[in-house]
Amino acid sequence: MTRVLLASRNAKKLAELRRILVDTGVEIIGLDDVEPFPDAPETGATFEENALAKARDAAAATGLPSVADDSGIAVDALNGMPGVLSARWSGKHGDDQANLDLVLAQLTDVPDDRRGAAFVCTAALVVPSGEEIVVRGEWRGTLVRFGRGENGFGYDPIFVPEGDTRTSAELAPAEKDAKSHRGRALALLLPHLRALG
Repeated sequence: MTRVLLASRNAKKLAELRRILVDTGVEIIGLDDVEPFPDAPETGATFEENALAKARDAAAATGLPSVADDSGIAVDALNGMPGVLSARWSGKHGDDQANLDLVLAQLTDVPDDRRGAAFVCTAALVVPSGEEIVVRGEWRGTLVRFGRGENGFGYDPIFVPEGDTRTSAELAPAEKDAKSHRGRALALLLPHLRALG
């Protein structure tokens, strides 16, 4: 079994990644399973820059193959924002409800047919030998005016994927994993993770 470090303190991301990679021969461990090391601030202008920086720091600090992702939502009517600022859009990092409320407030006057958006996930794998792989997954949909559903996190309660009528937060976890931006990115990364074994 290959051990790979997920360079994230987000317990929900860790659980989601473990579900996606179950029965693949890859054991995902989290930052709580390794000696602490300083977190680099997310200062990149793109999802790719942030994911690579986090994975590089984790691989250098631990000597383990490391995966990091940067993800967020790109809202068409907001010219692709919040983008890399999704987790701190309201000014406080990780306040999901405040971030969601701010996006909804900014879209108050936007008609339903112009509320397109995409969840974006860039995942980076950095191997201590120096190999670096970066992949990107996108999940298109529209934003509804009121949150629905108890599953997921972040902007999931207001995002309705293309071809569905339910929000991402109304999907069962396995269903979301198969369709989501993170699931799509990890599907592209999976052959590289399996090759580590």
